[in-house]
Amino acid sequence: MRLLAIAAAWAAALSTPCPGLANQLASTRDASQLVTVVAADRRATTASLVLWSRSGGCWRRVAGPWTARVGRSGLSERKREGDGATPTGAYALGRVVYGVAPDPGLRTAYHRLACGDWWDEDPRSPTYNTFRHVACGARPPFGGASEALWRATVAYRELAVIDYNMSPVRAGRGSAIFLHASTGSATNGCVSLPPRRLLWLLRRLRPAARPLIVIGTSAHIRGL
Repeated sequence: MRLLAIAAAWAAALSTPCPGLANQLASTRDASQLVTVVAADRRATTASLVLWSRSGGCWRRVAGPWTARVGRSGLSERKREGDGATPTGAYALGRVVYGVAPDPGLRTAYHRLACGDWWDEDPRSPTYNTFRHVACGARPPFGGASEALWRATVAYRELAVIDYNMSPVRAGRGSAIFLHASTGSATNGCVSLPPRRLLWLLRRLRPAARPLIVIGTSAHIRGL
């Protein structure tokens, strides 16, 4: 009887669905690290961020929920340049982390920002939505709202690129969507965390794990 009871318990455990939101997503591609950013509704400027790791056939929570800030215009499925919204969807995290601070000892490649490091946010530019370096003090060949990254000493102490509008790049669909340090207010379309939590998260990302970030309301991301 005891053996039968143990066998029944194991069978029940194996048949129980994996708990947690990450296990309810339609697809997480080939990622084994996942960041979920979930807002209460599309107008919200705050969201709940959780880091997950795949263990066997299930996702398990590693850290969070933490309060993150998102765009001043909330979330959007139809992101446009300058609209102040954070794009919804599932995106890879870039393989290079940037920052004005010295390399904090990440597992990912790190580029310390220097004078002349820009992000091209000019929809008319052939290099729209890419990192660009020009000579320090020189006027870049692109305009729009392009950012002098090295000057953002608070927000860009460290930043990971969210690969939104990257493959292919579509003019005017939005650019420079980052996971960066919070400045205490809503973002212009990025996702931000308090600096210590951001650094903790970045130190745990592994390129081999193909980390994925999923952004939206809980109902929306379940269908991605």
